[in-house]
Amino acid sequence: MLKLTSTRIALLSAAAIGALALTAPVQAQDKMMKSEMSGQKTVMVGGAPMYPSKNIVENAVNSKDHTTLVAAVKAAGLVDTLASKGPFTVFAPTNAAFGKLPAGTVDNLVKPENKATLTKILTYHVVPGKLNAADLTDGKKLKTVEGEMLTVKLDGKKVWIVDAKGGTSAVTIPDVNQSNGVIHVVDTVLMPAS
Repeated sequence: MLKLTSTRIALLSAAAIGALALTAPVQAQDKMMKSEMSGQKTVMVGGAPMYPSKNIVENAVNSKDHTTLVAAVKAAGLVDTLASKGPFTVFAPTNAAFGKLPAGTVDNLVKPENKATLTKILTYHVVPGKLNAADLTDGKKLKTVEGEMLTVKLDGKKVWIVDAKGGTSAVTIPDVNQSNGVIHVVDTVLMPAS
């Protein structure tokens, strides 16, 4: 009797898994079709889908690769700005990018007394308007919200962003479309000259 029950459970489990396997691709396909119909596809960043119908903040909070950036944006009081209509182009450093900074830098920057410096660094990663990867041509100068310039450098198919101090950051995931602009994931924190 026990063997028959185990067999039945196994069969029911197999049927349930089979049903899920059949519906999951259809649901994923439906989501992809909806976003592709809008001319933009949903991109995975930090293990989470970045929906073109959501704004920069709504998407960024779901990326496990951008928890430091999200915490910094909150500490700088920039949540409302990055959730506004925009459009904005954001070069979004990953947690690993922040990890390249000298030890203690991030902890120091998020202190209330350093809010102005943190805001300056974060707004240096934001360019007014929506610039897709195709707009990032070699030598192009980008005036940031902070006020200083970034420069685009192309090396084969790789897009590099050069900061005011000559530091470079590679675009690792381009064209993550948002309802209020676009994010390009970068591997290094960009630093303004002052």
